[in-house]
Amino acid sequence: MKILIVTVAGMSSRFSQSLGHSCLKCLYYENHIEDSLLYTMLHQDRTFDYYVIVGGFMYDDLKAAIEEEFKEFGDKILLVKNEHYADYGSGYSLYLGLREIEDKDYDEVIFAEGDLYVDPKSFGEIYDHVGNVITCNTEPILASKAVAFYYDKDYAIHYIYDTAHSILEINEPFQGIFNSGQIWKFADADKLKKVVQSIPEREWRGTNLVLIQEYFGSLSKSEYDIITFAKWVNCNTISDYRKCIKMREGQ
Repeated sequence: MKILIVTVAGMSSRFSQSLGHSCLKCLYYENHIEDSLLYTMLHQDRTFDYYVIVGGFMYDDLKAAIEEEFKEFGDKILLVKNEHYADYGSGYSLYLGLREIEDKDYDEVIFAEGDLYVDPKSFGEIYDHVGNVITCNTEPILASKAVAFYYDKDYAIHYIYDTAHSILEINEPFQGIFNSGQIWKFADADKLKKVVQSIPEREWRGTNLVLIQEYFGSLSKSEYDIITFAKWVNCNTISDYRKCIKMREGQ
């Protein structure tokens, strides 16, 4: 059983500011719903047994759109509400998504942040890959928007991110640094469940990197692979969104 978790609970503050009014950016489009980030992510050329969508900000709009525009998925969509979207970090949305499937007999989980555009070919490589996957992209690593990861002198992986979008710091020697593609594949269901259970509830209030670090940080470099996206956009502003559309049309 394959499950996709997409988290879209955030308040979209930078996107709304660039647009001039409040907006749930995963559903934003200028012509058709098919141009929205959420529609694009769920309609990759691969299918899942369940699609877990965790919302929060403008939740009623999300629920209405799912019921009206995503009917073809039927009961494969599991919609989860994060009541703490405004006061907890992104980790809590991921926690709720994982808790939603804790009774499912799944084999693997792909987790994708909900404000991304990725090219279908690269997403297909993640889906088809046998084993754990982390992703990266070729964009510059900027503290204002990047989730980064680096290898220390022993090739252990470390994720870094600044919630204030100000400064990234590495206080030790390192082998290399990469811009994360913010999509991960967990191919060991038993390990994932154990890691989820091992993290104290209060730590889920931080970023989703708490789980990412705990899971992948405990693996050797040979126990996962890196897939680099050919096309990738982290959609923070309306100009980012329009870049997504141009990329998709140019496929």
